[in-house]
Amino acid sequence: MQKFAVFISGNGSNLQAIIDSVANGEIKAELSLVISSTDKAFGLKRAEKAGIKTLVFSPDNYTNRQSVDRDIVIALKEHKIDFLVLAGYMRLLTPYFIKEYPNKIINVHPSLLPSFKGAHGIKDAFTYGVKQTGVTVHFVNEKMDNGPIILQDTVKINEEDTLETLEAKIHRVEHRIYPQAVVLMADQRLKVKGRRVTILEKPEVKAENSQ
Repeated sequence: MQKFAVFISGNGSNLQAIIDSVANGEIKAELSLVISSTDKAFGLKRAEKAGIKTLVFSPDNYTNRQSVDRDIVIALKEHKIDFLVLAGYMRLLTPYFIKEYPNKIINVHPSLLPSFKGAHGIKDAFTYGVKQTGVTVHFVNEKMDNGPIILQDTVKINEEDTLETLEAKIHRVEHRIYPQAVVLMADQRLKVKGRRVTILEKPEVKAENSQ
């Protein structure tokens, strides 16, 4: 069974959706670790309630980003983590980190990438006046919100919508499709070629003696 870690920085509502999907057997993988960039993240309480080990790596305790990431990677190796799920983790990973887990890190973004990248995807789409936006789950690479796309779903913006109602609609979609992406990772059903991600009916079987 695959082991994975979830990275958070705040409330952890996507973490909760993933915890629930593991508990009901939809995600057939072990959520072994929740890592936070701050000890004030409410998501830590969600993890502790579910009996999941938590670790905090505050950037305030380090001189640079790579030092933080090196310690996190050491912890991930110790816990034999197979893949990583970013769920509201408000820090950019260093190239060093990403090279340690190529095509093994996924993230959820509240827009239809490549539109409205960055930390304010919902507000930017709403302010721009688009008629629909959505949610994207993608692999993480060295550029922000740039990795190959795994899943997307649309959210219609109605005339009566406010920023708050749009945020609620976006979060409902996130909580539905992000666990679906974790299922695909856990079942090893994603094949990446360039920017294309193929969802396999069954996981690829590798020969025992392959290197």
